[in-house]
Amino acid sequence: MQTIPKPTIPKPIVLSIAGHDPSGGAGIQADIETLGALGCQAATVISCLTIQDSRDVHELIPLQASLITRQVETLFQDYPIRAIKIGLIGSAEAALAIADLLARYPDVPVVVDPILAAGGGTQLAGKALLETLLERILPRATVVTPNSQEARRLTQRQQLDECAAVLLARGCQAVLITGTHEAATDVVNTLYRPGIPHHRERWPRLAGSYHGSGCTIASAIAAGLARGVSLVEAVSEAQRYTWESLSAGWQPGRGQHIPNRLYRQPSE
Repeated sequence: MQTIPKPTIPKPIVLSIAGHDPSGGAGIQADIETLGALGCQAATVISCLTIQDSRDVHELIPLQASLITRQVETLFQDYPIRAIKIGLIGSAEAALAIADLLARYPDVPVVVDPILAAGGGTQLAGKALLETLLERILPRATVVTPNSQEARRLTQRQQLDECAAVLLARGCQAVLITGTHEAATDVVNTLYRPGIPHHRERWPRLAGSYHGSGCTIASAIAAGLARGVSLVEAVSEAQRYTWESLSAGWQPGRGQHIPNRLYRQPSE
């Protein structure tokens, strides 16, 4: 029997706190695929269950906040977590528990993907969760990655530069606003940081719509930070990886396409 060699360099471990998507397009599965493809080990904490397909979320079932806390504490006692990625939270109570946990690990980079609605339009965050996200979680974020619609809902502003300014004033270190939902030929993603000129990147717009692109880019940024690269480099690498995953994506069901996050793996 052939012996499979063990990795000589330990993989950086990234903790993903996110919801479970049975369709496999987004959520925890998207994070696992992205982190694995980019050389990291995913440790995962389920924040909520969902009943969803590639068209929409039909039901959201939040987990008890105490279960989220116990999952995170158990992992931190065992693993050297190098970065944290936060996706769908599910409830204000869960958000408060996550905020308390982040306060206990201030040296770990945090990427927040503020998921407020499903691709099919179902709202996934009420007023209490929004307020907790803004007041308790964003101040501890290394980077928050809203799309343009999420940025406007979070800030009640229309101009994206103003949205970013409001979010930075909340205390997060950086904001990446993605432009997939904007009416432009190219997709323009803009990285904002306090006192530093904006950093914009343009990507050719792909046909169709994609389920899980936000999860992919946020997890890819977390992977870069866990590997120790700079924020700008992590964001740029994440955009390229996400665009290539979308470009190689496919439509398994009757709704949105899903990214092919393992496009770099050899096919059988």
